[in-house]
Amino acid sequence: MHHRLASALLAASLLLPASVHAAPALTAPEKRMVATVAANEARDLALLEKLVNQNSGSRNIAGVKAVAEMVRPEFEALGFSVKWLPMEQTGRAGHLVATHGGKPGAKRLLLIGHLDTVFEPDSPFQTFTRKGDLATGPGVADNKGGVVAMLAALRAMAAAGTLKQANIVAYLTGDEEDAGDPQSAARADLIAEGKKADIALDFEGLARDLGPDGKLVDMGSIARRSAYSWTIEVTAKSGHSSGVFGADGDGAIYALARMLSAIRAEVPEPNLTLNVGMIAGGAEAALAADQAHVSAAGKTNIIPAKAVARGDLRTLSPEQNTRAQEKMAAIVARAFPGATGKITFEDGYPPMAPTDANRALLARLNDVNAALGLPAMAPLDPLKRGAGDISFVAADVPGLVGLGPASKGDHTPEETVDLKSLNLQAKRAALLISRLAAEKR
Repeated sequence: MHHRLASALLAASLLLPASVHAAPALTAPEKRMVATVAANEARDLALLEKLVNQNSGSRNIAGVKAVAEMVRPEFEALGFSVKWLPMEQTGRAGHLVATHGGKPGAKRLLLIGHLDTVFEPDSPFQTFTRKGDLATGPGVADNKGGVVAMLAALRAMAAAGTLKQANIVAYLTGDEEDAGDPQSAARADLIAEGKKADIALDFEGLARDLGPDGKLVDMGSIARRSAYSWTIEVTAKSGHSSGVFGADGDGAIYALARMLSAIRAEVPEPNLTLNVGMIAGGAEAALAADQAHVSAAGKTNIIPAKAVARGDLRTLSPEQNTRAQEKMAAIVARAFPGATGKITFEDGYPPMAPTDANRALLARLNDVNAALGLPAMAPLDPLKRGAGDISFVAADVPGLVGLGPASKGDHTPEETVDLKSLNLQAKRAALLISRLAAEKR
């Protein structure tokens, strides 16, 4: 070819948009994985229906164990060794841990999902129902759909030969929706696995958000905010209501209201939210043992002696969480007429900060998207994603969230999974896990 013509063609190619250039081609094993996921669709849906129709509310110990026993042979058929970690001492069933040993020196992957749902046996929402490309049912997406996507990806890897050399631990908790107590015991084993892993991948649902054209697009999740609970208890001088604002002070309810108002005004900052979920006050006020109910009694002519409020705090980093708790404690410790307050914070889900290592993992997922002919996934605003189990390992290992299927109505009787997305997510996961697992530590 004439050098001038060659130069002109090269110059023209450099002016083309990036999307016009050929995307990296799928390798032969990757093509096999994609084909395997597609071929196993009916099998995957049958497994999903079976799992959903077995109630596994977090407090249903027998039900969670039953789902674990349904999942166990699926992992064992793929060469995983499976163990059950009983957690009755925390008031929950336990966790299933499936381990696959691969090539020495290759990266170790931790895959995270959960067996339980928010729907206990007394819920009227108990049954899988398919409606074309959609399906409804308790946990159909959160997280039984995620568990099925995980297994579909691993099955595809086995068919393509990429699972053989992979070092993988699949950790399925039995109490993600309502962690056992003490939490230190309930999450100790997961934290230990995180310290041994090189990468963590979370199979909770794929996030979607509105794109520039107003249509929903797939998003990458590189961060999750924390979820901590707090309780404020106020004690005040009581007396006849005619003496309020005087020597007896303003009472417990006014004091609590001022504390909450100050917290609302002074503590919020970007990526931080505070919610007051319950409040009660009167001559007597108390928080029930289950921490889900409050009670109060009193009269209009009695200055209230007791007040209590309970809520949550969500932050994006450990530093932000510490800062917020210190500000809240300082506000409650201020002088309020005739009243004193006490605030306590409980163990919760720590934050998963949006680190550079997490962004690099999303870039790897976008390499997979390019190979599949799919658009790149932008990082999701962490305000749009709740807490999850991957947060317990986020301080020790880079992670990516949202490898399960897309859905809507989670945690409600309208929970609906997009079945096409389940198939797509299994393909994405198979390729991503295979590529990451082939790398050296």
